[in-house]
Amino acid sequence: MNLELSAEQTAVRQLAKDFVDREITPYAAAWDRAEQVDRGIVKKLGDLGFLGLTVPEEYGGSGGDHLSYVLVTEELGRGDSSVRGIVSVSLGLVAKTLASWGDDRQKREWLPRLTSGEAVGCFGLTEPGTGSDAGNLTTRAVRDDGGTSRGTYVIDGAKTFITNGTWADVVLLFARTGDAPGHKGISAFLVPTDTPGLQRREIHGKLGLRGQATAELVLDGVRVPAAAMLGPEGKGFSVAMSALAKGRMSVAAGCVGIAQAALDAAVDYAGQREQFGKPIARHQLVQELISDIAVDVDAARLLTWRVADLIERGEPFVTAASQAKLFASEAAVRAANNALQVFGGYGYIDEYPVGKLLRDARVMTLYEGTSQIQKLVIGRALTGVSAF
Repeated sequence: MNLELSAEQTAVRQLAKDFVDREITPYAAAWDRAEQVDRGIVKKLGDLGFLGLTVPEEYGGSGGDHLSYVLVTEELGRGDSSVRGIVSVSLGLVAKTLASWGDDRQKREWLPRLTSGEAVGCFGLTEPGTGSDAGNLTTRAVRDDGGTSRGTYVIDGAKTFITNGTWADVVLLFARTGDAPGHKGISAFLVPTDTPGLQRREIHGKLGLRGQATAELVLDGVRVPAAAMLGPEGKGFSVAMSALAKGRMSVAAGCVGIAQAALDAAVDYAGQREQFGKPIARHQLVQELISDIAVDVDAARLLTWRVADLIERGEPFVTAASQAKLFASEAAVRAANNALQVFGGYGYIDEYPVGKLLRDARVMTLYEGTSQIQKLVIGRALTGVSAF
């Protein structure tokens, strides 16, 4: 793996860093307290091309490679994980999946809007009764030909913990279309959120990612044309898993950003705060905390960059993505916790950034596959035996 960034990648990284320092970091604490990111940030992300990375230019994307996407995601994670989530879901889970699985009509209808920031996407997989066990979802789409040759599907069910849920213009929705058991009977649909029968309710009171629009979706007789199906009927689980494999790289990159923010904050504070007549940076155990954060940052970054490199070379990356997501998410929690320890009592109040970093980091070990699920994916790859 080549660890040297190209001139273009370096420029993209600097563009993202400048954007974060100017448009995100100064407002992140206020957005967290208000439990609402300024929605105007979406158009700004689109104008810079950050919502179109790796999407072909013919469909409105900005092209680029997966490492450039990772570099931008790291910087967004450093600034505010709630903003990073907007990009990871609307681009990473929805637009990139649409680019891979959609037909030309679907791509031309949605991709230019998603990549410009005119529209936002959300990923409708998780249900109240099925989190890690996504193959047993119960939302159902029933074919209704209605006397026409094309027909429609009528969808009933519920989804929960849906990032961008109340902001989204389209849901990449997964529903059961057949009687086949488990994942074999699942199909994917592109459902506009203004479709009659689709209701959304924002979830408040979250531990972290408080500025992010997280929602419950209820579908009651939602009718969509058969042309809304993404990919072949019965292949929805494959669509979902392909999205999540790359999505785990995105989450890992965001975790690198959190850990980097924790390192930056701890180093800066340790150089200013004095105890026992000297800056706390001169105390050995404070240096231990900082050095532990630094090692976690670099290790998580290298694991994440490896995934991007494998994707670009067309090599298998699913196991590597699980390894990166597992390590980086747990490392982000450790890094934020160690940074809080450096701050002492001041780390426990939201005047300083490290408390928010710890709260935001904690969910990273849960969504897009818990740490335990990642271990089972890795274990299956190593042993050839599934423990699911």
